[in-house]
Amino acid sequence: MKKYFAESELIINPDGSIFHLHLKPEQLADKVILVGDPGRVPTVAAHFDSQEYDIQSREFRTITGSYKGKRITVLSTGIGCDNIDIVMNELDALANIDFQTREEKDELRSLELVRIGTCGGLQLNTPEGTFVSSVKSIGFDGLLNYYAGRNEVCDLELEKAFMEYMDWCSQKGAPYVIDADPELTDRIAGTDMVRGITIACGGFFGPQGRELRIPLQDPRQNEKVENFEFKGLRVNNFEMESSALAGLARLLGHKATTCCMVIANRRTGKANAAYKQTIDSLIQTVLDRI
Repeated sequence: MKKYFAESELIINPDGSIFHLHLKPEQLADKVILVGDPGRVPTVAAHFDSQEYDIQSREFRTITGSYKGKRITVLSTGIGCDNIDIVMNELDALANIDFQTREEKDELRSLELVRIGTCGGLQLNTPEGTFVSSVKSIGFDGLLNYYAGRNEVCDLELEKAFMEYMDWCSQKGAPYVIDADPELTDRIAGTDMVRGITIACGGFFGPQGRELRIPLQDPRQNEKVENFEFKGLRVNNFEMESSALAGLARLLGHKATTCCMVIANRRTGKANAAYKQTIDSLIQTVLDRI
């Protein structure tokens, strides 16, 4: 017997759109580009040959159109893994739940999702302007721990090694480690992106080792992170969404990967606040490869 999704679990607006994103099933393409900033959505869509839909709801702006014969949706998620939880569950519902019967469809769609973001570099080989591909993501946010099946999709060996190395404080909640989809990652990263581990943080300041007026629980966190290595992989960057995206995609049967442009290098102390002028090259690269 098929599972029925009650109104309280799957909220559909009176116009037939999903609750937060305000999208209808037919407005979603199989290829999806995710960005954080709603202002970056029209920047991506400016490359489209044509546009079908342009929908805004809170921080979620969506444009679906065509690029070189490929139907693509570009969607802003806002900041943080909590928003990725909303976006991924609602995108999957649009793809795989019948809004009329409120039941799972007989044939499931698998989406291709590429996050284009900005990040802080943690290694000397990731200066400002570097394109970084997240082969694995370590989630400091804890989101995937709320879902059944997380142990089946996570890299438990790396989780254990990382927690032991960091002398992890249990009050912060257990981190999880998830792989990006290997085929999609290879296609998007090509030969010109630096590959490695990304840490997705639950905040911009303390979780990323920034200290303003409140002291940090572990003042040596970033130093330890920079020196951590596992089977030849180093932690290249901090950002705030890749772990939830890769984890929920894996649990839901979708393909996801994250690529970011470094706008600040924490090791050298340098930053490029004018990154918006140069991120278009990363956008163009993803559009051509997705």
